[in-house]
Amino acid sequence: MIVKNITTMSGFLLMGFSDNHELQILHALLFLVTYLLGSTGNFIIITITTLDPQLQSPMYYFLKHLSFLDLSSLSVIVPQYVDSSLAQSGYISYGQCMMQVFFFTALASSEMAILTVMSYDRYVAICLPLHYEVIMSPRKCTWAVAAVWLSGSITGTLYTASILSIRFCGDKVIHQFFCDVPQLLKLSCSNDHFVIIGMIDFLSAMAFVCFIGIVISYVHIFSTVLRMPSAESRSKVFSLAFPTFCCLIVFFLQACAYLNPTSDSPSTLEFLFSIFYTVIPPTLNLLFTV
Repeated sequence: MIVKNITTMSGFLLMGFSDNHELQILHALLFLVTYLLGSTGNFIIITITTLDPQLQSPMYYFLKHLSFLDLSSLSVIVPQYVDSSLAQSGYISYGQCMMQVFFFTALASSEMAILTVMSYDRYVAICLPLHYEVIMSPRKCTWAVAAVWLSGSITGTLYTASILSIRFCGDKVIHQFFCDVPQLLKLSCSNDHFVIIGMIDFLSAMAFVCFIGIVISYVHIFSTVLRMPSAESRSKVFSLAFPTFCCLIVFFLQACAYLNPTSDSPSTLEFLFSIFYTVIPPTLNLLFTV
């Protein structure tokens, strides 16, 4: 890897997974294949749910936006890592790093919000079927999606602004393959992280509210399904909620992996955790929804 004078450069040095060039190329190819598969699948879902007149229900409308979020999430990190690996340079500019932080946070927040909306949609469809068309009208669905994107943008902006308030110094080496916020905090010249801690607390509170909403929705869904007398009806209704439920499980496993404590020299397991919460979920969501 080509190493610049990391004490004076304006950007950061991403260490990635290995200093061995052959392994870097192998990792880049694996990431590229995953990116192409995930991007192609999500693009197909977006195209089909947009063009097929039979797939214009709220469920597919929300699914289209989830696929767009997954496609965007893959594009934020993977192409840059593939490019730097093939070029044998882990350098990333300060601006690129902050853009990664913004989009990663904004998209993660938006995905949490859209999954909450999708769980509510399944709740209304299964528990209140007679009122479904009124509650989930096209106008209300449009407003819900607008709120999802707006909340993600606001969260990303506030979170990135708090990171911009940090002054970095010393060896600007990030022991990750992308600009991971916990690793960035280790490079801070001061211990004054009250703004960031406040943002993390705020995001955690919002995530908790979404989590409670999702739990309540699925408690009602499963209780309604279990009360159905026909096994065939239970199976049919459960199949409507199962894909969204799987996406939720993957998302919260992703959140748990992200909250895993980081060290100054991450182990192989920690790198695997980082792959899980950045690259794997957008691809797994695709498998659950096709």
